[in-house]
This record gives sequence, C-alpha cells and structure tokens, in this order.
Amino acid sequence: MTPRAVAPSDVEVEWQLDALDLRPVERWLAGTPSLPPSPTGAVQPTFSIAARPARRLADTYLDTEDWRIGRAGFSLRVRHRAGQGQVTLKDTSPAAAAGLRRRIEISEALAQGGLDALGRGGPVGRRLHALVGSRRLEPVLEIRTRRRPFDLRVAEEVVAEIALDETVIAVGDGGRPVRLRRIEVEVVPAWVETLAPLVDQLRRECGLQPATLSKFEAGLLAAGLQVPAPPDLGSTSMAPSPTVGDLAFTVLRRNVGAMLAHEPGTRLGEDIEELHDMRVATRRLRAALAMFIGALPVRAQHLRVELGWLAAVLGGVRDLDVQIERLDGWAAEVPEEDRGSLAELAKLLGLERDAARESLLAALDSKRYERLVAGLTAMLRQGPSRRSSVAMAAAVTAVPELVADRHRAAVKAARRARRSGVATDFHRLRIRGKRLRYALEFVSEVYAGQTGRYVRRVVKLQDALGLMQDAQVAATRLHALATSEDTDLSSTTIFTMGGIAERYREESERLLHKLPDKVAVLRGPEWHKLVAVMERRRIDHEGAVQWLPVRRPVSAGNAPLGPAPATLVDSVTADSVTADSVAADSVALVSSAATGAHEAEEGEPAPPESSPVPKPTGPGVLRAVGPRDEPGSRTGS
Repeated sequence: MTPRAVAPSDVEVEWQLDALDLRPVERWLAGTPSLPPSPTGAVQPTFSIAARPARRLADTYLDTEDWRIGRAGFSLRVRHRAGQGQVTLKDTSPAAAAGLRRRIEISEALAQGGLDALGRGGPVGRRLHALVGSRRLEPVLEIRTRRRPFDLRVAEEVVAEIALDETVIAVGDGGRPVRLRRIEVEVVPAWVETLAPLVDQLRRECGLQPATLSKFEAGLLAAGLQVPAPPDLGSTSMAPSPTVGDLAFTVLRRNVGAMLAHEPGTRLGEDIEELHDMRVATRRLRAALAMFIGALPVRAQHLRVELGWLAAVLGGVRDLDVQIERLDGWAAEVPEEDRGSLAELAKLLGLERDAARESLLAALDSKRYERLVAGLTAMLRQGPSRRSSVAMAAAVTAVPELVADRHRAAVKAARRARRSGVATDFHRLRIRGKRLRYALEFVSEVYAGQTGRYVRRVVKLQDALGLMQDAQVAATRLHALATSEDTDLSSTTIFTMGGIAERYREESERLLHKLPDKVAVLRGPEWHKLVAVMERRRIDHEGAVQWLPVRRPVSAGNAPLGPAPATLVDSVTADSVTADSVAADSVALVSSAATGAHEAEEGEPAPPESSPVPKPTGPGVLRAVGPRDEPGSRTGS
C-alpha cells in the first residue's frame, strides 16, 4: 500500500516520426504491411489495417507564470474535440534514438466549468493542485491538428494506433504558424518488441525521421519560449585548494540544488523517495550551516532555523511513509483473518498521511517557504566574503578541528549511551553520529575521498540506530491511535495494533541490546588513520618542517583556525606524521569530553555541560552554532 503510484495504463508508449509528405505512408498502409520472416522460424503475426474517421483536435497548453508544471517535467494540455473537453498531464521525457517515447500520460474529463471546476479527487486534479497550489494557470501554446487514425490489428485485437497528423502551431504577435507532418504509432506496451521491426520498416520505406521534439517542445521553440532552468546558485565545483568559504559555499550550493530538484516530486507524492531526498537535503543544509557558521553571513543562522521548520514538515509525512511501507510487508505475514484489521489500520494511516501532505503542500505554497528559497539563493549567489579572515583561511587548516569537534560530541554521546543503555541516549548518539558523518562527507574532496572508509563504518552504526528509532516512533504512534478518545476503530483492529506495537517494541529492544558493541567503531583504527591524513595535509599546506607549536585545547563548540591542538598531535614534523604515530596521541582527543554547546535535535534538550571552557572570540575563530545561538529554536536535523 505505497502512496498512489502511476498505473501501467497511465504510461503512453509511442513512436513519433517526422514526415516531409504523408502520401508514402498512406500507400504503405494500403499495402497491408507484414513482418519479415523470423530468423528462428517462428510464425509471425498477421496484421490488418482499419481506417477510423478523421478528427480535428484543438489543444491548449497551460502553465503558471513561474512554469511550475514545466519545471516539474510535465506539460498540461486541455483538448477540445466534438464539444467535449479533456485535461491531460503528460511528462516530457525525451525520445529514444528511434523516436520511441515512454511517458506518463494521465487524463481526466473536464466538467462544464473547465479547469476552474477541476476538483482534487480526480487523477489529474489531485496532481495539478499539488504542483500548482494557488497559482493561476496561463495559456502557453495553441495547437491545432487534423488527425487520421488507423487501427493496427492482430486477429481482433488492436495492438497499435497509427495516426497521420497535420499540425499547425500558432505563434504569437502575428508570426507565421509552424506546420508539422507527423506519424505517431501508439502501441500496447506488451507489443513494443514485436512491432519494432514493423515501425523500422515504415520509417525506411516512407522516408521518415525520428522526431526529437514533441509537439509541445516544437511549439516552445517556435515561440521563443523555454522552461526556466534551475536557479544559478554559483559554482558547485570544488576548488583544488579551497578556502573555508569556498568549501562552505560549494557544499551549500549542492544541497540547495538537491532540495529544489526534489521539490516537484515531493509535491506530486508519487515516489516517497523524492520526499525523503528533499528532507535529507534540508538536514545536510542545516548541518553545513552549523559547521561553517563562522565563515557565513549573519543571516545564515536565521536560514538554518527556517530549514528546521521545513525539515519538521517533511518529517511528518516521511514518518508515515515508512510506517505504511512497513505495514505492507507485514500484511503478507499475518493470518488471513487478521488482514482485514490491517486494512483498517492502513486506511487510518493513509488518512493521517493525507492530512500531513496537506500541511506539507500548504508549507511549500507559503510565503515563508518562498522567503527561505529566496534567502538561500541570494546568499549563495553572493558567495564567500573576501574580507573575512575565517572564510579566507585554507580549508585544510580548519577542517581537522571542525571534524574533531563533531567526533568528540559523538564519542561523548556513545559513552553516555553505553553506560545508561537507555534508548533516548542512543537516539542522541544517532544525531551526533549523523553530524559527524555529514561533516566528513562535506570535506571528502579536500582529502581526495580518503574519508570514505571511516564514513562507511559510521553509516553502518547510523543504520542500526535508525532502525531502532523507526521502531520506537511507530510503536508510539500506534499507541496514540489506539488510545485516542475519538477513535472509531474496531476492537479487533485495536487488538491487532497492540500486537504490531509489541513487535515494534521487541525489535527496538533487540536492536538496543546489540548497539553497545557497535559504537566502538567511532574510536576504531579507521578514525586514527583519518586523523593522520588530515594532519599530514594541514602540515604540508603550512610547509612546517619543524616542531609544531603547542596550544591549549579549544572548546568543542569553538574551532580556532591554526595549528592542531596538543591533544591531537604533539611535537611531530611533516616527515614523521604517520597513522601509527598519530594513533597513540589521538586517544586523548577521542576520549575527551566536549565542553562546548552542541546543537539539539528537534524537541531534544542539549545534554548538560560541566565546567565550560570560556569561548574565544574574534575574527580568527570559526564557531559551530549551537542551541544557545538560537534561543527557543527547534532544530530537527
């Protein structure tokens, strides 16, 4: 019971071929085409051609002023034929080399009121409202076609329609209309492979060419229109020797681009992974803004708070997507007599998801979201400040302490979770581990991908922690649904829900029992090797073939740019830095308690700190943002 997917009947499969003259095609059809003999000796099907009455089609293509439909990869067509209207949403996937297109084509009859009367319950209306929201639709193109259709039959089955189209595309401002002659062979999907040789024969014998543009695309080209490209946020290529500002803005641009790229799919709701990917992009953005806050404009802190709001709205739908997907798997495992109860629960979760999606769509249509996107776009186009000593510092000199900051926080959370064995402490570890993972992924190109082995170890730990968290969230939701005063669920369904909730709790307990042994990966040999790599790069950059100066350790919430802390590397030269030499001294770092403030998860208070180290300030300090920087904020990373 995944969210509404596209039905096979909503996928159009057709060859589109351009013709200089339609008369050769008319003669070819009159000759009753046939397939050549099969190389295997198999009997080839016998075809018959039946002409159908010609018809005239009047098509209007529409979109919003900001091309929301086109930017989502669709076109919206209203077709009038014989006094009846039909609205069609069609994707704009490109044609293959032979002119074959496979694309979504979803249609719905129009009522007397036209598009204004199109409700949200139909297949097109639901998707259109999700994409467009309250935006007004404007005509983009007018296309008129005289179509002569022919049925291609095998016995009594129609396996394809061959349409001979003569099309006129109106061009505004009195320009000469564009005229197209086109052959469209729309085929039943199961017959594509069989009919491919026949279509190839038609193309060769009638002098046809595969159409590279759809009629809609040809009309846009003729009218001088185009669907806007994604906003130019600036370069997303990593500089060979990036500064902290270069690194920060490259990471932010990539993730803002990913967030915007997944917005249309999130709006449609056909593929739950689109929403998941958009949510991950917002989480990565918040992690990057926190990590590089000292190299960013002041407004970056406000943008981070707003991204927390967006992540929370996305998370409301995502949690239900996960539970619904899990419920589908369990439906096949329970006895037949219990499946009715599961269906009732699935319906209830589906209604909750619909409500959560309404809230999500309202958020994406809001002025608040518009301001967030505009703010991110403006900041990223501006780029890093060349007057900021923090932003202009070499990344290889600042990154080791930024990564160590997050590693200390994760190790501290791991120590606490192992001592307590409490699920909430493992959840805190999950959040800290995620920030460490994101930080290492952000800087991977600075170290030529050498962060990958350690990141893979952290990801495995994250996966285990995530499964436990999902199980706990699901059990809590089921309990709330079952005990709600206004529930109208049957007693049988509530009993079944209790059994499912118990399965979630058992799964959570089983995972919780295994986790203490898994957290040791945080301080394993891969971490020590990574420390050596980062220190070698830092020293090489500074050209320091000398004793490193000893300096006081920094607090976990503050990362001054400069030499590494004495706890990380003590009196080594560039030539003597190796994985083995650093490993022993790095023990002090991985076991040290983080004394600075670390950001809190959505609804989760920051862990209490003891004996905080005074925070250094000034232009040479690259600070990591924490909850004390955002009074009253909820981070929800």
